[in-house]
Amino acid sequence: MLWYHLPSLPFLPHFFISLPHTNQPPILPPPLTESQHETKPKRDMAVDTEAQFHVLAVDDSLIDRKLIERLLKVSSYQVTTAESGIKALELLGLRGEQSTSPSPSSSSSSSSISTNQQEIEVNLIITDYCMPEMTGYDLLKRVKASSSLKDIPVVIMSSENVPSRIDRCLEGGAEEFFLKPVKLSDMNRLRSHLLKGKSQVQENEIQQNQDDQKPKEENGEVSSSNSLNCKDSKRKSREIEEELSSPERKRQRFPSSSLVVES
Repeated sequence: MLWYHLPSLPFLPHFFISLPHTNQPPILPPPLTESQHETKPKRDMAVDTEAQFHVLAVDDSLIDRKLIERLLKVSSYQVTTAESGIKALELLGLRGEQSTSPSPSSSSSSSSISTNQQEIEVNLIITDYCMPEMTGYDLLKRVKASSSLKDIPVVIMSSENVPSRIDRCLEGGAEEFFLKPVKLSDMNRLRSHLLKGKSQVQENEIQQNQDDQKPKEENGEVSSSNSLNCKDSKRKSREIEEELSSPERKRQRFPSSSLVVES
């Protein structure tokens, strides 16, 4: 038992406190088992996988944009925000408007969608439906019309529960239609679409590589066949030259019966 003296204050008397004294070592927590050691890397791996997913959030409302950004970051996703559909197209590398009635002075190329270099690589787009200049449905149609972006999943948000609008977006290629305010549970539903979109992109890349490899293989086969034909022609020419240059070939022989003696 140890006694400690505490200094007194003017309005308090002297007093002592006692603390137990022991020579036993401190009690440490039990070591982690093998299963506990294995579960921790798995959780970290899941977080790292989710952190690899990049989501583009599009909303003209600053409050809603900040809310969706916070929910996505809490769910361990990388987030890029855009305040309009036009800005989202710039980030995706799609710029310009598709003109439905081009003027005579404009060239034919002005009616097509101009494509620029994609500034960011995204795995999913979540956009508001009601936005000025370009609605979420218009953005959806532009993304699905692009050969390089059509496999990116698109999710539409709206504060209005209009069945015809929901059906229109889903038929146009949207994966989900969320009603505002968006909740954290809605973010958990994005994971299946992210995995599906990523696998689809990887399959397209493999198919593209295979398509690019076929012309090379065909060219290789043609060149090899040409080289074989060239070798055969050279070999035949050498055989003909050897046959013509041989002494037996140069010496002319006549049979004895063919000789005629004139008298």
